Amino acid sequence: MRGWRNAVQETAASKPLFLTIYATVILGTVVSSFYVFSAIYSPTASPTRSISSSWLLAPPLSQNGVSLSSNISQPSQHRSNKLRPIWEAPSRTSKMPRLKSFRLTKELVAQRAKDNVIIVTFGNFAFMDFILTWVKHLTDLGVSNLLVGAMDAKLLNALYWKGIPVFDMGSHISTDDVGWGSPIFHKMGRQKVLLINAILPFGFELLMCDTDMVWLKNPLPYLARYPDADILTSSDQVVPTVVDDRLADWKQVGAAYNIGIFHWRPTPPAKKLAKEWIDMLLADDRIWDQNGFNELVRRQTGPAFDDESGIFYSYDGNLKLGILPESIFCSGHTYFVQALHQQFRLQPYALHTTFQYAGTEGKRHRLREAMVFFDPPEYYDAPGGFLSFRPSISKSLLLDGEHNLESHFSLINYQMRQIRSALGLASVLNRTLVMPPLWCRLDRLWFPHPGALLGSMTRQPFLCPLDHVFEYALVQVNVMLRDLPAEEFGPAINIREYSFLNNPFLPQRVRESWLDVQLCQEGTEDCHASSNTSRPGLLRFPKRSSEETLKKVFSSFKDVKVIQFSSMQDAFLGFTDKTREEKFRKRVKQYVGIWCCVENHIPGHIYYDMYWDEKPGWKPVPPKTPEDDHPPF
Repeated sequence: MRGWRNAVQETAASKPLFLTIYATVILGTVVSSFYVFSAIYSPTASPTRSISSSWLLAPPLSQNGVSLSSNISQPSQHRSNKLRPIWEAPSRTSKMPRLKSFRLTKELVAQRAKDNVIIVTFGNFAFMDFILTWVKHLTDLGVSNLLVGAMDAKLLNALYWKGIPVFDMGSHISTDDVGWGSPIFHKMGRQKVLLINAILPFGFELLMCDTDMVWLKNPLPYLARYPDADILTSSDQVVPTVVDDRLADWKQVGAAYNIGIFHWRPTPPAKKLAKEWIDMLLADDRIWDQNGFNELVRRQTGPAFDDESGIFYSYDGNLKLGILPESIFCSGHTYFVQALHQQFRLQPYALHTTFQYAGTEGKRHRLREAMVFFDPPEYYDAPGGFLSFRPSISKSLLLDGEHNLESHFSLINYQMRQIRSALGLASVLNRTLVMPPLWCRLDRLWFPHPGALLGSMTRQPFLCPLDHVFEYALVQVNVMLRDLPAEEFGPAINIREYSFLNNPFLPQRVRESWLDVQLCQEGTEDCHASSNTSRPGLLRFPKRSSEETLKKVFSSFKDVKVIQFSSMQDAFLGFTDKTREEKFRKRVKQYVGIWCCVENHIPGHIYYDMYWDEKPGWKPVPPKTPEDDHPPF
């Protein structure tokens, strides 16, 4: 820990008060390092028990027009013979190196840096799958000048045995998901700023990234186009300011600068900002790191550095800042809702899972919808197989009339009823449901709006992320993707994203094990409640069949990986066992969240209701009284 500690001490040397603060932190780090050492070398941390990395040796995929063509099992850049290529795991007969070899030092950064640039992310064990995805995208793009900071011993151990360049941050954060906005979340944010203050004095350029983003294109050539910028930052801008790949027009950017993706050069103005930023955060633990950054850099905005680059002066009048374009350094809104890169025919560099409504699970699901998240093989071959269906939506529901609350909820409710039937059928057949694409006519945000943000390029209707509707909004936890007690809610129903069956990582054995089910009127030609297929891979099956019939017939196809129904209309009538029916209803009522928000009304949100069709005269209106303000459970 000495290198990390000395770097932070240097940044605090100018103020005795903060020397005291850092000394306290350092003392705690020294004491707690004994815990980390014992955790790493304990018998339970044996290399043979670490998570398998074999699934990450799969062929790289090509996605969104970006060719991810390099082999991650080979070195992507020339390095000293002393350095193993990324993903080349240490020998299982070797021992874990001593803890001090993982400390952050100038020498460690120099080993990994290329062209004086180092790319860094950090996290705890709860985000390991995000971190592996982040690393794999970079190495598939031929980028290997990266480091990962481990905030707990479990992650440090796991990453080392996977061949990932890792350093110990000595943070001893919980290995669990900390949750956005929690005290530990804010502590993690401060660790980011401490890390910036530690690395900049080493003299390297630093591309700092959150773990909930992925790289779709090598960003380093783009960043090198702006050598005069002290900092290049992403933003939460949703109204486009440019239509090509230039830096955003800083005069038009009114949204927050987002510190999930930003590039620092080791210049005096950047170091000064980093020092004042950490001083601010350590003096007041109520300040969110991103708010603090915005408060400091917006002290002064302008003038422009020159007429062409898009760089401008900020902070103290000496810091040169550039804002990365919102269409290719994408937020969760510009990528998933507006798809700006597609509309402008641009190739995106980055995707950051902001503007979403289901916590960490929602971030995973969005990346899976985009087919840019790397899951282990078992994700693509679930026990019991998969169930999917072809949704049927009329043109009038999608396009006719105005895009307003009534037309939006009519469209959602129609789809919701089909999904409700599919969830029931998946439960009966004990299969994992592949969700259908979900169409929305109105956007969702945290504040009142007219349905689509003015000035944005949101197309109506649009293919909306699952968390826009199927999310338990009150606690910001996507209960659909977590388990609820079976005693109270019935058996769990697993789901997959709508793009699942198109994912390049779907095994061929799953693709080729397929049964199409055409619903038909019983008594018509070849329409019988039996397992006799009219031709290989096709079963004509009567509508409105009972639960017992469904179980009996489809038990004959238990080895078929994918069963796809032509429709969900009259495919499932409900459970025979009323107790199970009630538990199912209780479960699926939990799945949906809110639409937000109506203008000129408090509260402005409207609850989605999975059983809206059982309430005569149901209308999409916000709660009228505080007593009405609760989910329709």
